[in-house]
Amino acid sequence: MTRAWALVALVTLAGCSRSRGEMPLIVRELGSPAGPGSGEPNLAIAPDGRVLLSWIEPAGEGRHTLRYAHLDGSGTWSPPQMIAEGAGWFVNWADFPALAVLPDGTLFAHWLAKSGPSTYAYDVQVASSRGGGATWNGPIVPHRDGTQTEHGFVSMTPWGPAAMGVIWLDGRKTAGAAHSAHGAAGAEMTLMHTTMAADGTLGAETVLDGRVCDCCQTDAVRAGDAVVVVYRDRSEKEVRDMSVVRFVDGRWSPPRTLAADGWEINGCPVNGPAIAADGATVAVAWFTAPNDKAAVKVAFSNDAGATFGAPIAVDDGRPLGRVDIVMLDRDAALVSWLEQGEKGAAALRVRRFGVGGSRGAAATVAESTGARSSGFPRMARSGAKVIFAWRDAADPPKVRTGILDLAPAED
Repeated sequence: MTRAWALVALVTLAGCSRSRGEMPLIVRELGSPAGPGSGEPNLAIAPDGRVLLSWIEPAGEGRHTLRYAHLDGSGTWSPPQMIAEGAGWFVNWADFPALAVLPDGTLFAHWLAKSGPSTYAYDVQVASSRGGGATWNGPIVPHRDGTQTEHGFVSMTPWGPAAMGVIWLDGRKTAGAAHSAHGAAGAEMTLMHTTMAADGTLGAETVLDGRVCDCCQTDAVRAGDAVVVVYRDRSEKEVRDMSVVRFVDGRWSPPRTLAADGWEINGCPVNGPAIAADGATVAVAWFTAPNDKAAVKVAFSNDAGATFGAPIAVDDGRPLGRVDIVMLDRDAALVSWLEQGEKGAAALRVRRFGVGGSRGAAATVAESTGARSSGFPRMARSGAKVIFAWRDAADPPKVRTGILDLAPAED
């Protein structure tokens, strides 16, 4: 049974002429197109403003199905469409599939499939559709090393009008190394990039960073004329802070630390960053825990990610991370994260931040759990609406969605 809920929250919104200061917002649940046992939700925005939701469902006998639906103008999800189905997939709470869309509407989707008997031997699979999702080409494996090692934590962003940029964590350097646990000595993961056209043609592989954290999500966005990639780095001393690389003027920049948190941890926290942009304004949210002091932070750039201002505290004191971020306009962003409650409970929280450092009131979007099975909640903004997707803790669990209306009510 679908649970009905509504939340009235006070969140400061820039760009709303009706009111100065705080405005009440209502977050309401949408009927979900996903079935029982569904998980690994993700959201994307098409060029026409449609919101696309993707997720994985069990298909029995060790098989899984990747599906998607779009939100129509009436606020209803379309019937689900299948992207792919198969056995031997690598289905993981933190390394989830995604959709991305080119300016001409061509869809790209990725998922993961086992490549060998080792726990972390799996490949990225990328398929494309020029027919609005009715038929799909591929899948194509974007990495060409041929090793039975880990490849995942993919980000996709348009690379011009006819190709998709694909970024992933690559384990080719771990081949033959002791990799029974992430972060093992001699098992360095690499941050890689290539491009893929709709017909499956691949561009050159480029190493963006030769030593990165092993299993944190990556994220990428186009900001003006630059592509900005954010990820958790890994120094020789096991400091795992946020780093940024940029593609601008036809070349990739060297990696640069976004914020020197100084989190030294001998293992991967499985808690990656999120990035959003509006023109040259870029915002990044991330989780960190130096000296065992957990925190979620956000930082802004006004020069397409070339430099960032001082980090701003996001959380309410007991964050679990699992962040996401969307721009509300060029002056403000909305950050989501999981905040720990009592006895394993957690809440999906959101808070608005201004580029100048203002910090709005936090609001709870949904009750959740801190268990891995709850996954990583996602957000996407289309026009005056923000869409949320998360996996609930019901029995059986399933993907749920909600909507936040940013438009001021009529007087």
